[in-house]
Amino acid sequence: MTSPLPTVKTAAETSANKEVTRPARTSGERPASRVRRHLPTSPWLFAAPGLLVVAVFILYPFVSTVVNSFTDRRTLIPGEFVGLANFRELLHDDMFWTGLRNSVLYMVGVVPALVLLPLLLALLVQKNIPGITFFRSAFYTPVVASIVVVGLIWVWMLDERGLVNSLLEAVGIGRVGFLSDQWLLLLSAMAVTVWKGLGYYMIIYLAALANVPRELHEAASVDGAGAVRRFFTVTVPAVRSTMVLVAALSSVAAFKVFSEVYLMAGPNGGPAGEDTTLVMLVQRTGTGLTGRVGYASAISVVVFVVTVALMLLVLRADRKEDA
Repeated sequence: MTSPLPTVKTAAETSANKEVTRPARTSGERPASRVRRHLPTSPWLFAAPGLLVVAVFILYPFVSTVVNSFTDRRTLIPGEFVGLANFRELLHDDMFWTGLRNSVLYMVGVVPALVLLPLLLALLVQKNIPGITFFRSAFYTPVVASIVVVGLIWVWMLDERGLVNSLLEAVGIGRVGFLSDQWLLLLSAMAVTVWKGLGYYMIIYLAALANVPRELHEAASVDGAGAVRRFFTVTVPAVRSTMVLVAALSSVAAFKVFSEVYLMAGPNGGPAGEDTTLVMLVQRTGTGLTGRVGYASAISVVVFVVTVALMLLVLRADRKEDA
């Protein structure tokens, strides 16, 4: 008599048996696969290092500057509350108005160039032609170069015995006082700022141009539009928001210029201090053993208010165009 064959259970039967033998879960029991509940402070623990850096290096200096602007504090003297005396003194300070004039002129001269030239440069390097990678890297190199090194190179080139004047003298034009004339010195510093910022804003424009549909250019070409007309009717409207961003960033940076003018004009701000900017005035007034920290803080507050006003004006102009 043969023994009966062992019965083979299917997967469905095995799963059904497990469901039957599994103990019932009570209403208060939570599933094991559910993630444990985090503490309410957990997100703040992750953000704490960044918030600490912001508080120490941004918020505290800002609040301290505003408070000091209402005092007569000096470098080694705490000072006392003087109200609006520092701001009233600004109205009668000729050097403050000179610095404000130079900062505004610097912004007016630099911003249009930094809005338009990087866009043209981006259109040029956007083309996929042999060797274009080299030119992209070459145009971006001044951005990563140290501003001190860049300033010293340009000072050497524009000096009375520098490379530029030697070439001008060789062709019969004569030497030009790029670093000794008030307005030529300011224009030379503007040229350095534009030259150094071209690559940075070129990258921003390249990212914007990558999102412009190629079909728009093709449709404009079919309609008979040339390169110049396509630039004004297709490219400029497509990157207008990016142009507004570049205008805002370059306006703030140009108004707060320091390194270029300081390196080319010297700590005194050029001949008779006529090329001094507001930030240079803050540095000159608030440093040293006898530095007037309270007065320099008042100038800093004015610079902050003007930069915020510039940002608001640019944003308002952008909203008007959108409407």
